[in-house]
Order: sequence, then C-alpha cells, then structure tokens
Amino acid sequence: MLATTHTVLCVDDDPDDQQLVLDTIREIDSSVQVVTAPNGVEALNFLHNARERNELPCLVLMDINMPLMDGKQALARIKKDRTLDGVNIVMFTTSSSKVDQAFCALHRVPFVTKPIHQRELQDIVRRLLLACAG
Repeated sequence: MLATTHTVLCVDDDPDDQQLVLDTIREIDSSVQVVTAPNGVEALNFLHNARERNELPCLVLMDINMPLMDGKQALARIKKDRTLDGVNIVMFTTSSSKVDQAFCALHRVPFVTKPIHQRELQDIVRRLLLACAG
C-alpha cells in the first residue's frame, strides 16, 4: 500500500461547507493539511496525482450531491481502481436518502450526515481523523 500523508481531501461543491470542515480540522489538529475539490472529477485528478507522488491522503470526506461528477460516481470509480481502493473515504453529506445509504453500505464506506451544530461537527471530525493517526 502506498504511504499516506496527513492530508484530508474535502470534496464538496459548497465553499461554506469546505471552510467549516477546514476550520474544524485546524481546531482539532493544525498539522493536518486540508485540500479541497468542488466535484468528483477534480477529486479523482487529485487522487491520481497524489498516487503518482506516493502521497495519498489519509482521509477523503466526500459530499454526494455535486456538479460534473457526484460523490457516488466518484466513489464507484475509486473503488474500481485497485491503486486507490485502500483510501479511507467517508461520505459526508446532507443527504438522508436510504438509496444513498445503501449505496455507501454496498461499497463499505461510512455514511455520515453533516451535523447542524458545531460541537457535533467537532466530535464527528475528531473521530474521522483517527484514520490519519499513526
């Protein structure tokens, strides 16, 4: 398996949500670098380039509803690529769709609904960052 860095890729088309995740991660662990992508196309480009540099992120937080390529399409492509299949991905979304939840379960990827309150967001992100420990 390729070595991972302490980088989190936040894939979300909403700049406010990106900033909220970035700020929360910085509050928890300022050593973690956060990179953003507004859609699945850019996320895949980032992951392919990171793989070439042997610098895959320790965690990908991916929204589902995005333009160009949504989170489910990006997840399906990542899971088909054996060199990316081991990347820790969490679907981090406002969706509460049972279809979306079933899709994530099928691909063995955690499905987390974005919380409304900052304290809850901090607790969730703190748990998710455990993927970057070590």
